[in-house]
Amino acid sequence: MSAVGGGCRPKAQVSRLLSFSASHRLHSKFLSDEENLKLFGKCSNPNGCGHDCKVVVTVHGEIDPATGMVMSLTDLKKYTEEAIMQLLDHKNLDVDVPYFADVVSTTENVAKVPPVGVLYKVKVYETDSNIVVDKGE
Repeated sequence: MSAVGGGCRPKAQVSRLLSFSASHRLHSKFLSDEENLKLFGKCSNPNGCGHDCKVVVTVHGEIDPATGMVMSLTDLKKYTEEAIMQLLDHKNLDVDVPYFADVVSTTENVAKVPPVGVLYKVKVYETDSNIVVDKGE
């Protein structure tokens, strides 16, 4: 069925790219110091390590015929500023972010920080080589 005049509204995805800097220490309280070092390498350093991360957040849905948008880019910018930048940018994840009090601050868990209700997908680039995608599943 055609989207134009056929009753089905077209859908689209809208993404926003953000960059933030944060430090953390990969360390599980369930493992010994030796096991943490073997598993996490230099990121288990007692003084931690830092990363300049990139995050791509994606929303999806029907295109509103009145606005031509899935979501206002102004609203998406405000949401990502509150849900990601204010929470994570220039922070020690293990000390400054309550979510990581009992959760290892891996990239997988960083991708879980933004509430998934409004988001379709969160893609976190810890480095150019280490990327995690979370779809809230």
